Formats: sequence, structure tokens, C-alpha cells
Amino acid sequence: MTKPTLPLLQGTLDALILKTLSWGPRHGYAIARWLEEATSDALRIEEGSLYPALYRMERRGWIEAEWGISELNRKAKFYRLTPAGRRQLETETEQWSSFTTAVSKVLLPA
Repeated sequence: MTKPTLPLLQGTLDALILKTLSWGPRHGYAIARWLEEATSDALRIEEGSLYPALYRMERRGWIEAEWGISELNRKAKFYRLTPAGRRQLETETEQWSSFTTAVSKVLLPA
């Protein structure tokens, strides 16, 4: 039986990608696989969501890309976090923390 996946809240994908890249450059497929593994397959990142997010973040200057060779010896575009991306990750992490604290007050009252 296939494990159900959780839908991503709008805006969450950027933060997850930035966090993934905070540990070093990765190509798109590796980003998606790492997120699936890190969440025990609770989150599935589809190509139709991942690549538009990567292109958007590149345009905003949060990440940079360069072509390289993957672990399977194939040409792949590798993405890396920029200083602006590290600042954005900090901002998004703080916003996520505030959001989850507020929602927890409603869903998990003391």
C-alpha cells in the first residue's frame, strides 16, 4: 500500500529547498529525493512544482546554478545557495516558527 503524501502549504517549498541547499549544492532530482528521505516519504516533490520554484528562486538571487556531472555521470544543473538565499532561509524559518506557534495555539490548546 502506498503511503499518502502531505500537500505543501503555499510558500513552504521555497523554505524546504533553501534548507536542503544550505548543506551544499545539489541537482534538482537530488533535492527532491533528499526531501522525500528526510520526511520518510511524507512529502513528494513533483517536477512540476520543483523546477518552477528553482527558476523563481534563481531569478530572485537566492540560488545560483551551474552545469556539472551527476553521480550517475550525467549532465545536470547544480543549485547552490547565495548569501541572499541564506538570509531568505533565516527569514522563512522565523516566519514558519511564528506560524506553527500560532496554529498550535488553536489546534493544540493547553
